[in-house]
Amino acid sequence: MADAGAALRIDRATVAYDGTPVLQDVNAQVQPGETVALIGPNGAGKSTLIKAVLGLVPVASGTITVLDRSPVAARRDVAYVPQADTLDPEFPISVAQVVLMGRYRRVGWLRRPGRTDRHIATEALDQVGLADRAKARFGTLSGGQRQRVLLARAIAQRPRLLLLDEPFNGVDALSQDALLTAIAALKQQGAAVVISTHDLTLAHLACDTACLLNGHMYGFGPVHDVLTPDLLRATYGSQALELRGDRVIVARP
Repeated sequence: MADAGAALRIDRATVAYDGTPVLQDVNAQVQPGETVALIGPNGAGKSTLIKAVLGLVPVASGTITVLDRSPVAARRDVAYVPQADTLDPEFPISVAQVVLMGRYRRVGWLRRPGRTDRHIATEALDQVGLADRAKARFGTLSGGQRQRVLLARAIAQRPRLLLLDEPFNGVDALSQDALLTAIAALKQQGAAVVISTHDLTLAHLACDTACLLNGHMYGFGPVHDVLTPDLLRATYGSQALELRGDRVIVARP
């Protein structure tokens, strides 16, 4: 039975581009304080599902409900960290200014952020370990540091649902640890977190639940129950990733 208090409910949802289904018959429910890993090969529909939850891609059939509202109506309480941000590294904007952008939906685009907003932005930067870089130009940071700043921007929004699309791609070990720590803190504060990732080890470290996608949903449930050789083989096809302890190996049929 659907839980009215769920952060995200997906009920037999099919998402299509120009009439061609990309994802079909997806069922999932995410609770406040729960962290979910979206796992599947490239082109499996992970980013498409995230965009549907944001209300950027229409649902052809079924429903997606975000915080008991439509995806569009819930956007104020949903934060999103994309794979590649549209911020130009050459644009002269400071780290603090990037993070402060997370407050604009709260204060309105025509109002200037106040002292409280600046304090929240500073706290968010501290959460990702970059408070000392607040005055630095965003474009001078490493790729991992930029990803941490973008997560700080999302944290400053004070979201009830956070969506991250491949947040660990190309980041260094220090940035990875900082991202994991910040995500854990959001979870403790009651936010639901959905992470698209190829990394099964990180899914085990960061997430309670896994969702296997490749055009369809091949599994949804506790990480240790879903990330099994059989389900991974079904999702990935001829080559599947299998997790054994802290080792990732290739499982062949």
